[in-house]
Amino acid sequence: MKRRHALLSFLLVASLSALAQAPRMISADVNQVKGRLNQNFKFCVGAGRANEGLRADWQRQLRQAKQDCGFEYIRFHGLLSDDMGVYLEDKTGKSIYNWQYIDELFDFLLSIRVRPFVELGFMPRALASGDKTIFWWKGNITPPKDYAKWNGLIKALTEHWTERYGKAEVAKWYFEVWNEPNLKDLFFAGTQQDYFKLYQETARTIKSISPDYCVGGPATAGNAWIPETINFCVQNKVPIDFISTHDYGVTQGFLDVTGNVGTIINPNKNSVANNMHHSRREIAASALPKLELHYTEWSSSYTPSDPIHDTYQEAAYILNTVKLAAPAVNSLSYWTFTDIFEEAGPRATPFHGGFGLMNYQDIKKPAYYAFSFLNKLSTTELNNADSSSYICKNEQGGVQALFWNCTIDHPGDSTNNQVYYKRDLPAKTLPAVTLKLTGLKNGRYRVMVYQTGYGVNDAYGTYRKLGTPSQLTREQVARIKAENSGRPVSIATVVVGSSGALQKTFSMRQNDVYLVTVDPIK
Repeated sequence: MKRRHALLSFLLVASLSALAQAPRMISADVNQVKGRLNQNFKFCVGAGRANEGLRADWQRQLRQAKQDCGFEYIRFHGLLSDDMGVYLEDKTGKSIYNWQYIDELFDFLLSIRVRPFVELGFMPRALASGDKTIFWWKGNITPPKDYAKWNGLIKALTEHWTERYGKAEVAKWYFEVWNEPNLKDLFFAGTQQDYFKLYQETARTIKSISPDYCVGGPATAGNAWIPETINFCVQNKVPIDFISTHDYGVTQGFLDVTGNVGTIINPNKNSVANNMHHSRREIAASALPKLELHYTEWSSSYTPSDPIHDTYQEAAYILNTVKLAAPAVNSLSYWTFTDIFEEAGPRATPFHGGFGLMNYQDIKKPAYYAFSFLNKLSTTELNNADSSSYICKNEQGGVQALFWNCTIDHPGDSTNNQVYYKRDLPAKTLPAVTLKLTGLKNGRYRVMVYQTGYGVNDAYGTYRKLGTPSQLTREQVARIKAENSGRPVSIATVVVGSSGALQKTFSMRQNDVYLVTVDPIK
């Protein structure tokens, strides 16, 4: 009997092993349409603070990201902080408003067709009730000392935007009250009730300018305060148009701006997407079940010194989260588009684990290619049973297939991200992937293959080969860019015959990402 059980166990393990190694087939018929592609992945992207948006390099990078990734809105901290010069008081305590820096920034954003997702914070020092601050640039985190003056500031600024850009334009913006007020004495020096007071006063003031303007919150860390915020607004008849919150894929660690404390990634690659679905269920169970849900910050890690942000693993992590979370959210705003980000002050090295899709030298990380590949997809999605892929088509008969593997092989509590992801981590080989498209018209097609993964459009990998210099020469920057340009890794012409089928097999490793475009040649 024991031998029989041992044999059955062996056969079961062998069968499961064979199944795990079976080739992966991704297929679609171009005539079988699923529907319009959910493009909430490019609705919004994050940036550090408003004042950074006045810099030429920041503006250059956002222009490039808009072109390649298609981002429609941008959100950042510090719009009302002192370095934007927005609010002062004279000797008598009379309010003095100054919109010059904000005008320069918003004029630029709208000129490149990026709208502001307006985060209202932090507190101007002249209006602050205390002196508690956060970050190198000292954003004041205290509530206003005088709500009449706070409301006056919000009213005057909203009226200014209405006059400058028109009511129809401002009605397309989103107004979010504060940032992560649930992190007491880190981002807000007050209680939940203090935040609800701030939200109530701000929301009512904005709505007094136009009921069409869109206001929401609570912009919390870790998916917090969603039922409580909705209940407060319903019970007190306070306007709210959307819920916003944040999530990051870590199990432990703190806002480790120095990289000396460490964070550890959640081994569950679906953790962020699962939390987004949970927040959607909380809204659905509330008195306002149809509220929009915007994740105005998310990433694999919440510290700007986590090397996973720079690595090839990040691209697949992004795509996995975007795909799974899509039905639950109206937007999910990746934090951030650039390493020009000074919460801890200017960083000393070109790759330091920064949040950005690009580093200081405009070098595009694998994460950048995740979003640029998504942006190359057409808006008509085809039926496709594979859960880690998209297949889309356009009106010209072209097809795009985006597919990936997402694997988290971090060893867990034995080491921090700050140690593990700085290592050379060659990707393990997986079974090949076969892409099969049917229903194509006869004719010649140009097939272009784009890729990111270990050693392919892997800028951090090239940087490591250079010896991780603390500063990059012009020649080194040029080499990294040339070796990680995002150009197709292959271009071929194929003929589709009467069968209407095109089939191609791709080698696959952990965290590889492929985009295949198939376009008819006229």
